[in-house]
Amino acid sequence: MNDRTTADETHVGLVDAGTHVESFRQTRSNRRTELVEDYVELIADLIDHDGEARQVDIAQRLGVAQPTVAKMLKRLATEGLIQQRRYRGVFLTEEGKELARVSRERHQVVESFLCALGISPETARIDAEGIEHHVSAETLEAFRVYLKR
Repeated sequence: MNDRTTADETHVGLVDAGTHVESFRQTRSNRRTELVEDYVELIADLIDHDGEARQVDIAQRLGVAQPTVAKMLKRLATEGLIQQRRYRGVFLTEEGKELARVSRERHQVVESFLCALGISPETARIDAEGIEHHVSAETLEAFRVYLKR
């Protein structure tokens, strides 16, 4: 702020309460689904690459302990996204496959958009991992339109 800039000129007004509430509600909702989407997408990737998804491989890829994975797998099974078969690993249900497909597509669009802006592929991949869960359908569609140009 230089000597001639007043506090009023630099102050961005508060967003109205209703908009504020909605943005925080949406963020909380996205955080709840973020982990589920990451697990389902990873399970799909492991099945595509290795023919199976094992708890030990999931834990290694996510950098978490196996009991943490076991707890999440139980949640995913309860939500109808996976099936676990004793001694055979983890398999996605049709609903789980669809969630993985949508998550993967969102990630690819965001990553491609960031690369189109000149972000390095490595940084775009890392940043897309967080952004993909929080981007609205409207924003994602704008990314798609931008990429088609």
